[in-house]
Amino acid sequence: MFKKAKENKKGFTLAELLIVVAIIAVLVAISIPIFSSQLEKSREAVDLANIRAAYAECQTEVLTSNKPAYKSVALVQTDLTKWTINAKDVAGVDLSSVALQKNMYVNCDANGKFTLVKDKPTTGTEIKDSTDSE
Repeated sequence: MFKKAKENKKGFTLAELLIVVAIIAVLVAISIPIFSSQLEKSREAVDLANIRAAYAECQTEVLTSNKPAYKSVALVQTDLTKWTINAKDVAGVDLSSVALQKNMYVNCDANGKFTLVKDKPTTGTEIKDSTDSE
């Protein structure tokens, strides 16, 4: 009876399990840099979309009030040294040459000219979100 139980042993050996774990570790090591790169590109795309939305809000404010306007934009990308995506098409301004920081301001003058600046503008109407506290 015991001989029969020993003969029908089924399962994986320790060596087989170690090989599978090693293969999985190699695949994870290969995929992490790729995933991180794509994650940073998506953060940059979010930043670019937020800048465009803030620009649209500023343009609307300039058109309705005939006064300069600005809006704060918080950037979510982690690498603020450069854009890795094409960031050239916000009102014809090449954003790849703008030095970035976590909090930027989208500024529109009375003529609707767009700039992205680090410091809070001293003139113009500040556009706040409906969730901002007064």
